[in-house]
Amino acid sequence: MLQWCLLVSIVFHTISSQEIDETITYTQCTDGYQWDPERQQCRDIDECETIPDACKGEMKCINHYGGYLCLPKTAVVFLNNVTTAPPLVPGHVPVPTRRSYPILPHYQQRRCPHGFTLNEQNQCKDIDECALGNHNCAPELTCINTRGSFRCRCRQGYQKRGDQCLDVNECETSAPCDHQCFNIVGSFICQCDQGYELNPDKVTCRDVDECAYSSYMCQYQCINEPGRYSCLCPEGYKLLGSRMCQDINECEGGSVCEEQEKCWNYHGGYRCYPRNPCHEPYTQMSENRCVCPAANAACHDQPYSYVYKYMNVRSDRSVPSDIFQIQATSVYPNTFNTFQIISGNEGEFYLRQTSNVSAMLVLVKPLTGPKEYIVDLEMLTVNAIMNYRTVSVLRLTIVVGPYSF
Repeated sequence: MLQWCLLVSIVFHTISSQEIDETITYTQCTDGYQWDPERQQCRDIDECETIPDACKGEMKCINHYGGYLCLPKTAVVFLNNVTTAPPLVPGHVPVPTRRSYPILPHYQQRRCPHGFTLNEQNQCKDIDECALGNHNCAPELTCINTRGSFRCRCRQGYQKRGDQCLDVNECETSAPCDHQCFNIVGSFICQCDQGYELNPDKVTCRDVDECAYSSYMCQYQCINEPGRYSCLCPEGYKLLGSRMCQDINECEGGSVCEEQEKCWNYHGGYRCYPRNPCHEPYTQMSENRCVCPAANAACHDQPYSYVYKYMNVRSDRSVPSDIFQIQATSVYPNTFNTFQIISGNEGEFYLRQTSNVSAMLVLVKPLTGPKEYIVDLEMLTVNAIMNYRTVSVLRLTIVVGPYSF
């Protein structure tokens, strides 16, 4: 309640016997004001400054003439454009005017409808009951905030039936997956067939390019196909299992070479060689051995015998590598044997003697096929006691295949 300062003046007039006038004045201020002896007037008391914790809680203190108000912090207070109240002096009660007398403060607090609250800008803002937990949705329901209120909705994968939310069996009703669909509580999951993988949408499937994963999927060549892959082998090979390549032995089929030829199979192909490799003045003694008799004058400066051998080597074989052993077939007392390469070597091979009667041919450089090498290995036999000396040559044909398998 607003209070006004009242000035109470009681003037008592007495007439003495000597007829001298004497005036006695008493001054009192109403509640909310106090007497200012210097200015000789009643002055308003600022209770918001003098009373500790004048307003409790979230209220703010507003001082006004003769008292104070406790208002919400969101309240808006309007003060008219007035001048300071004139002094209040004893015996004088001023007449209120718009410019000379204070008009009471006026405050106004905006009221918001249900579901809204005032913000710092004195505007009504929607209350998010879902975020604050001020809702009554059951645990199986999802709270959806609306303007000024909220609503309860069944979670995804459920369908409202009366007051209950029941699990939808999506795999049967809508067939959402490209391949396999598995229903779970409240939802579903998709799975792709072998050779496919899920797209980011988790429902459609795309082909897996197995050939792009690794260069070791197939031994030779990988062919990607929808949902699978297959391996191919080069000519001269056949598929062994699902990814390995095995050499085809063309010589087993027969009739690949002429009648006077013999077939020699190598990795990735075959070659035809003469059944009788001997040339004059040599005579064929066995399938692969030619001898030049001492009785023949043309044989005096020729090796006594030629032995023909064949072998195959894969491309890019690791080096150094022992590939062929040469050995004397007859051993006599007091004889000494030495071995050497006499032709067909351009630094690819090295002959290492391992004993008095044997030596090992070593591959020292990688070979790349298809290519054929003919290497002559000589064995010199000497018997000093019997004054005996003879030379034998092993002609080794090495066929290098086109692949490393």
